[in-house]
Amino acid sequence: MEHLPVMYAEALQYLAIKEDGVYIDCTFGRGGHSQGILDLLGPNGRLISLDRDAEAFKSECAKAMLIDSRVALKHSCFSQIEAIVENANMVGKIDGILMDLGVSSPQLDNPERGFSFLRDGPLDMRMDASADVSAAHWLASVDEAHLVKILFEYGEERYARRIAGAILEKRDASPIITTKQLADLITEVIPFKERHKHPATRTFQAIRIEINRELDELKDALQRSSQVLKSGGRLVVISFHSLEDRIVKRFIRDESGAKHNPGKLPIKEVDIQKGILQKINKAIKADAQEIKQNPRARSAVMRVAEKI
Repeated sequence: MEHLPVMYAEALQYLAIKEDGVYIDCTFGRGGHSQGILDLLGPNGRLISLDRDAEAFKSECAKAMLIDSRVALKHSCFSQIEAIVENANMVGKIDGILMDLGVSSPQLDNPERGFSFLRDGPLDMRMDASADVSAAHWLASVDEAHLVKILFEYGEERYARRIAGAILEKRDASPIITTKQLADLITEVIPFKERHKHPATRTFQAIRIEINRELDELKDALQRSSQVLKSGGRLVVISFHSLEDRIVKRFIRDESGAKHNPGKLPIKEVDIQKGILQKINKAIKADAQEIKQNPRARSAVMRVAEKI
């Protein structure tokens, strides 16, 4: 396998794969995690791999998997996981679900997709190329207050107002339609440059999250995943920035133990709403060797839960 995804070994370990189990990889990407799961399955095992980017299924790895009767590849976003499982009549029969969040390497490496500020290309950023609104279209019409909010909340960008003002001033003169135009604009207006971080990093992240509804998709998918897992089934989530990780952490916390704290109220134990997951281990991070080989692993955080 040419490409190993981030935290490959750890993902397979914590999925606790059984030969005859049923597993879902929510982000096929280059097929690394999916192939790893498949290699551990026996003849009666089953793998369902999703990706909202149809381009993911044009790879040689995908073509090889399509001829394996144990595999189903689905062009779908995270939030459709419950519907897909229902259609397969497998609700409550899923042994493990893996979510590898964020942008995949093929998306970043292709300038035409518009995800990277390091490569000039159309300002697109759509994970599903069939979606209506690209980053360029969104920037052309978004109002300043909403843009500031998105940059601040999704990008955690302290210069959100300065950047938003510059974007609106620029678009009034001419449309912002390429990644280089946007990246250069941000570089010009930010007064302080962080070491080892491109000035456009936070803005690109914020716009990408907004137009792809990434955080809403994640919240929805987490809820639906916990419903389709069987008792003892594992949920493994790898996130790459604090916003995602915070959502995952809170979800596992809220679904572990008592969901209602009655305080000093006289309430019976039977009336306390219980969670349906239990946390497995603390947050897991890539080791130094992996980070050296793949710098993207530096920000990765894995969280694991098991259905009670």
